[in-house]
Amino acid sequence: MGRPPESLRNLSLSRTALDRAAHRRADPGLLDQLFSDPATRVLAVVDGSAEVLQQDGHPALALRSPLPTDRTALAVFLGEDGDGTAYVAVDETAADSADARDLRTLRQVGVELDDRDAGVMTTALGLLNWHRAHGHCPRCGTATQPQQGGWIRRCPADGSEHYPRTDPAVIMAVVDDDGRLLLARGPQWAERRYSVLAGFVEPGESLEAAVAREVREEVGVRVTDVRFLGNQPWPFPSSLMLGFTARALDTELVLQDGEIAEARWVTREELLGELAAGTTGIPPRLSIARSLIEHWLGQAPPVP
Repeated sequence: MGRPPESLRNLSLSRTALDRAAHRRADPGLLDQLFSDPATRVLAVVDGSAEVLQQDGHPALALRSPLPTDRTALAVFLGEDGDGTAYVAVDETAADSADARDLRTLRQVGVELDDRDAGVMTTALGLLNWHRAHGHCPRCGTATQPQQGGWIRRCPADGSEHYPRTDPAVIMAVVDDDGRLLLARGPQWAERRYSVLAGFVEPGESLEAAVAREVREEVGVRVTDVRFLGNQPWPFPSSLMLGFTARALDTELVLQDGEIAEARWVTREELLGELAAGTTGIPPRLSIARSLIEHWLGQAPPVP
C-alpha cells in the first residue's frame, strides 16, 4: 500500500516534536523520579480539556512543574524533547475544586497548537481515555494497575499485561468518473452538514477491503482504485483515521437505513458555491475528513 505523490500533508493531529523515549518506560520508579524534577513539564487534563495560554498571539498548552498531588493521580509519561526535558500528563478529572483556568478541548485548539503541543495533547488524551475505559482485567475482572509510565496495565491477580488500544477506521473520498465527490450526512447531524464516508475496520479485513465494504453498505456504491492518502490519530476516544480515495463504479445511491440520512454527488463548483453562500457545512479543519475534501477540491475553502 504505497503513498502516492499527492498524499495528504500537515494533518493537524499527526504532528509531534517529542521523542517517546520508550526505553525509559521500564525504569523503576520513573514517574516518581520525574515528579521530583521541577524541570519536568506536566499537562493537567480535566475532563478531556487542558488549560491554554496565549503566547505570541497563538494558543499554547499551560505546561507546569510537578505538584505533590501528581504522585497520586493517574499519570502517563509522554516522552522527551530535544533538550531532554520530560513530559507527563496527569488526569485531574476527579479534582473537586472550582476551576478558573481557561480550559479548551483538542477539537477547539488542535489546529492552532504548535507541533509539540499538538502531539502532547493528542497522545495524552488517547492514553488517558484508554486508562479510564480499561480499568479491569478482561480475563478475571480484577482492577488492573498502571505500570511502565502508564503504557501498560497489569493484573495483580493473574499477572496479565494489557496495552493501549487503538481502533483503526477508514475514511474515504469517493469520486465518480465525472469527478464528483460523494458526500453524506448521518441522521444525528444538522441539515446540510456533510462529510465523506467512514467506518471501523473489521477483524480479518484489509484496509482496502474495509473501504469497499463501508461504501457498499452505507450507500450501495461499488468502488475500485482504492489508494491510501494519509492518516492521523483521533483520540475521541481512541481511533486512528486512515484516509483513502476511491473511484466509484456506479453512482446510484441506496442509503443504509439508520446510518445515512442523506447522500449526494457534488461538483467542485457546486460545493464551493454552497460553502461561499453558507448553505452547506463540512467538517472542521482539525479532521482528516476536511483534508480529504480539500484534497479533492484542490484548495482550502475560507470556512472554519
